[in-house]
Amino acid sequence: MNIRPLSGADLAAALPALARLRIEVFRAFPYLYEGSPAYEETYLRKLAQAKDAFIVAAETEDGEIVGCATGSGMDDQHAEFALPLQTAGYDLATTFYFGESVLLAAWRGHGIGHAFFDAREAHAIAHGYKRACFCAVERPVDHPKRPPDYSPLDTFWQARGYRKLPGVMAHFTWPEQAGGPELAHPMAYWMREF
Repeated sequence: MNIRPLSGADLAAALPALARLRIEVFRAFPYLYEGSPAYEETYLRKLAQAKDAFIVAAETEDGEIVGCATGSGMDDQHAEFALPLQTAGYDLATTFYFGESVLLAAWRGHGIGHAFFDAREAHAIAHGYKRACFCAVERPVDHPKRPPDYSPLDTFWQARGYRKLPGVMAHFTWPEQAGGPELAHPMAYWMREF
C-alpha cells in the first residue's frame, strides 16, 4: 500500500477515482449520501485550491486508489462549516479542517486510517495550525437503516486525541437517494489541540 499526497497533475488525474470513492463510501450508513460524479469532481477541485489544502491517497501496488483524506484551513471553508466554530469562540485562522477520510471496506483495519490522520496532522502542524477539527454526521442508535454490525468511529477518534465539542453543531443537506430531496443532517464537531 502506498500512502501519498496528491497535487498538481497527479491530483487532476485522480479526481474521477476520488469522486467515485467518495460516492461509494458515503453511500453507506451513517452518511447515506447519494452523490454525483460531476458534483464530487467540482467539490474536490475546489478543495484542492483552498488555503493550505492537503489530499492524501492510499493506492494499491497496481495504482488503484482505495482511500483518500482531505484537509484545508478552516478560515477558507464555507460559512456553514466555519460559523459554528467561530460562534463557539475558536480562532479559525489557527484551525485546520479535515474534510473527509474515506476508505473502501476491504482495506479497513490495516492502519490506513491512522496514516491518513498522521499525514494531515503533520501537514497542519507544519503550516502553523494549533488544532484540527472535523464534522461527523449524528444518527440515532435506532435509525432504521443502521446495520446490525455498525460500529461508530468515536473510539478511534478519541484514541487519537479528538473530543466531541459539546453543543457545537451544524446542519448540512444532501440527498439520500438518486433524484431525492436535499435533507438536513446534524453534524457534530470533533477537535484536537496540538
